[in-house]
Amino acid sequence: MVGFIVWLVIGGVVGWLASIIMRTDAQQGIFLNIVVGIVGAFVGGLLFGGNINSGVITPMTFLVSLVGAVILLAIVNLVRRGAVR
Repeated sequence: MVGFIVWLVIGGVVGWLASIIMRTDAQQGIFLNIVVGIVGAFVGGLLFGGNINSGVITPMTFLVSLVGAVILLAIVNLVRRGAVR
């Protein structure tokens, strides 16, 4: 149970930071930040290996998760607006 809560908190932080980097923070709330962080961690893990979803949180897995979340938001912006932004 504690691991799940940590996973949600770290996912939320990753999603929030990614939304600030991509300037979409005003458009999404905490729930979407958490979803973006967790799905972004999965995407980052697929592309680069290692992420917060593996259960081990290090600066490298945090960075991989953040990069994955930024990539995810860029793809979403590209589909929604036709531009990465």
